[in-house]
Amino acid sequence: MTLAWIGALFIGLSLGLLGSGGSILTVPVLVYLVGQDPKVAMAGSLLIVGIISVASVMSYSRHSLIQWRTVMLFGVPGMLGAFIGAWAGHFVSSVFQMLVFSVLLLSASYLMFKPIKMEDADEPHVERALYKIATDGLLVGMVTGLVGVGGGFLIIPALVLLGGLSMRLAVGTSLAIISLNSFVGFAEHLRVLDARHLSLDWHVILVFTLIGIVGSWVGKFASQRIDQEKLKKIFAVFLVLIGAFILYKNVPNLF
Repeated sequence: MTLAWIGALFIGLSLGLLGSGGSILTVPVLVYLVGQDPKVAMAGSLLIVGIISVASVMSYSRHSLIQWRTVMLFGVPGMLGAFIGAWAGHFVSSVFQMLVFSVLLLSASYLMFKPIKMEDADEPHVERALYKIATDGLLVGMVTGLVGVGGGFLIIPALVLLGGLSMRLAVGTSLAIISLNSFVGFAEHLRVLDARHLSLDWHVILVFTLIGIVGSWVGKFASQRIDQEKLKKIFAVFLVLIGAFILYKNVPNLF
């Protein structure tokens, strides 16, 4: 289990450093290092990432690095989407969910490779239409619920490139949205597990959460001292490798 605990530390570090990436590490770690059923891992991932995100949100909130208006506009539709996505988990196989997950990993790696320009949060920008923000939130929430990811790797580019937020403000805002989406998705995933007579490993969830919280605090502290663009590119390569591995493991199960 040592590798799994190291994985838990990296989950927290990723959330603290980048405001995303923690959830897309959690599911592979729980499935391939801990040996959990994919549906159990997806449910547990949402709870773990949700709690770690709440711990990180408190730090960002103290420094006024969360735009609460965007949290509401993006997060409330996102909670509805998370419920819909988790409900859809009743009707699709674990193999399908893992294949969707691998596609998301590869998409996330592309977004990590693509540079996001830093800009001052106080500079004026063109306001995005409210219905477009809500639609973005709904779609990201559906992804969150279906495959057990927080969606930060989708939320942050949307907030920066479409919402006009600075990178640091987008990270804090993203963590608040991730918390909302994760808890709603988790609640519905419990019904999926019940229907399939599966149960969570609460010991693993507790240990992963505690290690992840420590990792997120370390990541938040280190984020001011590390070149974010270089870090993102290294992380992107890592995501490509994980995505390719998941495809390798699951594509043969389609036939």
